[in-house]
Amino acid sequence: MKKLLTVFVLCSSFYAYSQNKQNQLLIQYVKPIIGTQKMGHTFPGATVPFGAVQLSPDTDTIPYEKDGKYNKDVYRYCAGYQYDDPTIVGFSHTHFSGTGHSDLGDFLIMPTVGKLQLNPGTADHPENGYRSAFSHKNEVAEANYYKVKLDDQQILAELTTSTRTGFHQYTFPASDEAHIILDLMAGIYNYEDKTVWTHVRVENDSLVTGYRQTNGWAKNRMVYFAMSFSKPFKEYGTRDYSKGQVYKGFWRKFDQSKNFPEIAGKQLRMYFNFNTTDQEKIKIKFALSPVSTKNALENMQAEIPHWDFNQVKQEGQQQWEKELSKIKIKAAGTEEMVNFYTAMYHAAMMPTVYMDVNGEYKGLDQNVHKAEGFVHYTSFSLWDTYRAFHPYLNIVNPSRNADMIQSMLAHYDQSAQKMLPIWSHYANDNWCMSGYHSVSVIADAIIKGTFKGGAAKALEACVTTARTRSYEGIGYYIDMGYIPQDKNSTSVSSTLEYAYDDWCIAQIANKLKRTDLYNEFIKRADNWKNVYDSSIGYMRPRMTDGTFRKEFDVLKTDGQGFIEGNTWNYSLYVPQDPDQMIEMMGGKKKFAVHLDSLFSMHLPDEFFAETEDITREGIIGNYVHGNEPSHHVAYLYNRTGQPWKTQEKVRMILKKQYHTGPGGLGGNDDCGQMSAWYIFSSLGFYPVAPASDQYWLGSPSVYSAAIQLENGKIFKVEAKNQSDKNVYVQKVTLNGNALDRLYISHHDITEGGTLIYTMGPKPKISK
Repeated sequence: MKKLLTVFVLCSSFYAYSQNKQNQLLIQYVKPIIGTQKMGHTFPGATVPFGAVQLSPDTDTIPYEKDGKYNKDVYRYCAGYQYDDPTIVGFSHTHFSGTGHSDLGDFLIMPTVGKLQLNPGTADHPENGYRSAFSHKNEVAEANYYKVKLDDQQILAELTTSTRTGFHQYTFPASDEAHIILDLMAGIYNYEDKTVWTHVRVENDSLVTGYRQTNGWAKNRMVYFAMSFSKPFKEYGTRDYSKGQVYKGFWRKFDQSKNFPEIAGKQLRMYFNFNTTDQEKIKIKFALSPVSTKNALENMQAEIPHWDFNQVKQEGQQQWEKELSKIKIKAAGTEEMVNFYTAMYHAAMMPTVYMDVNGEYKGLDQNVHKAEGFVHYTSFSLWDTYRAFHPYLNIVNPSRNADMIQSMLAHYDQSAQKMLPIWSHYANDNWCMSGYHSVSVIADAIIKGTFKGGAAKALEACVTTARTRSYEGIGYYIDMGYIPQDKNSTSVSSTLEYAYDDWCIAQIANKLKRTDLYNEFIKRADNWKNVYDSSIGYMRPRMTDGTFRKEFDVLKTDGQGFIEGNTWNYSLYVPQDPDQMIEMMGGKKKFAVHLDSLFSMHLPDEFFAETEDITREGIIGNYVHGNEPSHHVAYLYNRTGQPWKTQEKVRMILKKQYHTGPGGLGGNDDCGQMSAWYIFSSLGFYPVAPASDQYWLGSPSVYSAAIQLENGKIFKVEAKNQSDKNVYVQKVTLNGNALDRLYISHHDITEGGTLIYTMGPKPKISK
């Protein structure tokens, strides 16, 4: 009896310990559904940190083109999934997270039963195709796990991933007509001619290989795959929807529609048929490669050599737990914990691994390269991510950020234009947005000591990029000190962004003692002054003859010389020289009043109606948090002698722009930038000017945080008297010493230590 009691006590203790460990897991606070409604453009499916596969549901097939023109409705589907949609079309393997434009959605898989249908149907009549209705009540989205019941099919779909392989598990009802559909036509931002070519080989009764070439946002993108079934299919077939060709060779000798093992064409859908018993699970492993089907199969065999779905799920969740554990916080409640760790989750989804397990990848020159000594990445949305995302990695993940920079330099080496990436993915540059912000990421890493390569070579790449006269007005910018509006529609914002990037180059040159380059680029960094019109107090487009454009609306964005922001917001974009900017705009007192107006005024809908990536939810007054150019603005009060207003505004933005619902982001997450702003601001500091080693102080919203640094040290943040009312900083100490400045340095963080804020309900105003 005593032995039985002892066993019972031990089992009970182990259960309690296991439950306690489970309760401590940080992945419980990750809510991938945040940002899937409205303009967040995140996806709810499964992926591992920075994984090459993003296996997620797509909820519609809106075409990019309608009546020969851009179809504005497609914008809602940048990530393939919209929370308000009633149906799921299928589960594809590649997705961008939070972008304002799109591509991808490769290799869509959908399980069905009953009569075979190879068209997707429509949202209002899903019964006419292979799509299915679903309910959020029967949907689960976790880190590296997604589950949903397909109501029309009575099939339970479950998804998980490794780095390069998607793992599907479908639980079927009893049926003699069970199907797995592989749609090789489907895609995000799709149009009829997007798929250039597709090739498929059925290797045996459970293995299929192939590739897909597309022409979309990326001009020439190749993705190879290997698809393995846990159960042999009884038969298979293909339907070719390609336009008729005059010359097709002699393939007509075969019936290629059924059980034919080699298929090629532009518009293909395939099906694989099974008999299933009730609650039988059919599993699929689907591996990707940028190089070959052979490499795709090797990726699968290396990463998932078994058929244990739960093991893959758990291993991926362990990766997420490790990533999230780099910052451990205490906060007021569950909502704050969910917002913080979902932000960390979203800030670890892109860029993505772009190489096979053997290190091979296809380069920008379309040749096969091998990454030696680093992990190669792709999908750099640099106009967004240079601001806070890459500085965030320089703290929590500097080695990974160093590999990303090596990837950018490899891009430069392979580039026909000899330029660093602007917005690159899958061995392409799509040239989206303005500036050449790779130089900011490189400079930030060099200045902060996290760059691992040759700094002289990196500087050469930055300088060569900045001297590429043929790219978006750089020639005019060099010769005239600004870009004329009659030569470029985003003349002002590009001039401002080039000026900041040139300051970044000057910082590298100064560190490497290249006085010639420092003098050249520190002079160029002053070009922002050439588009400031002192008569109205705003940045304003200038014409080739030197005059300012006469027709100009300070509240409007479209057609005014800016991209994703009006002059109210862009006139505050001089992160490299905020003090001079404030002086030119009338001095500290006048500038503070101007900032007050930005947050308090009302911006009528007409002034952002034509801007598809922003809605009212992303705007506070005329401050547009849902777009990146304003992300540093709340911190500018620190330079006016009124830091309490920075503290007040930051806490207000945290509350108004982020919440735990599906519409919980006030704009596109933009590959983690919106989330990185949240992380920094919650901790109480922010990198206003990357390539400086300073982080400007704000108002922390956490009770405490411990940042586990790569060097083994810990940097702690504590907020005494923390509450929703106590948003004002009364005192700050660093390692026990009173801090007499409104910033901390990168060195302060990497040395470890403790930053303590004492909070209060009223501003502390210095006399």
